[in-house]
Amino acid sequence: MECKTVKKIFRIVAQRGNGAFTNFNTEVPKAARKFLVRIDEIKNSSGTEISIFEPKIDKNHLEGIYYVGVVVNQTITEIPPGMDYIELSQVYVTTRGNINNIGSLHNQLLKWTDNKGYKRKLDDYIVETYHPLANGEEEVEIYLPIHT
Repeated sequence: MECKTVKKIFRIVAQRGNGAFTNFNTEVPKAARKFLVRIDEIKNSSGTEISIFEPKIDKNHLEGIYYVGVVVNQTITEIPPGMDYIELSQVYVTTRGNINNIGSLHNQLLKWTDNKGYKRKLDDYIVETYHPLANGEEEVEIYLPIHT
């Protein structure tokens, strides 16, 4: 697993959701499937699916917000009803791997981040992009915002 730091800009059209952090693993994919039914309404879509998440700050932080959507190629002003345009520009630590290993990918990235001495920004969104593979599998790329 390769981890690295990157400066990245994400331009996203997405729908907002919220719920218990413990339910994100089922809620977010369900919300994404609902969103994808409307993907043809979005101009300049790159086709890359994306989710962004409010970070869980501590054990008492039980609920959070998330967005499911698609990356767009440029800033847009025409946003379909019920959707938001979000632009994130940040330095991240990142890794990529099989979506079936998402929990261990997150844990390994957190460990790498600590070992490198980076401090996470808990007031910015965690980003995940999703990439289908030819064999029917899917990869996830995880981006955790850090202080610079």
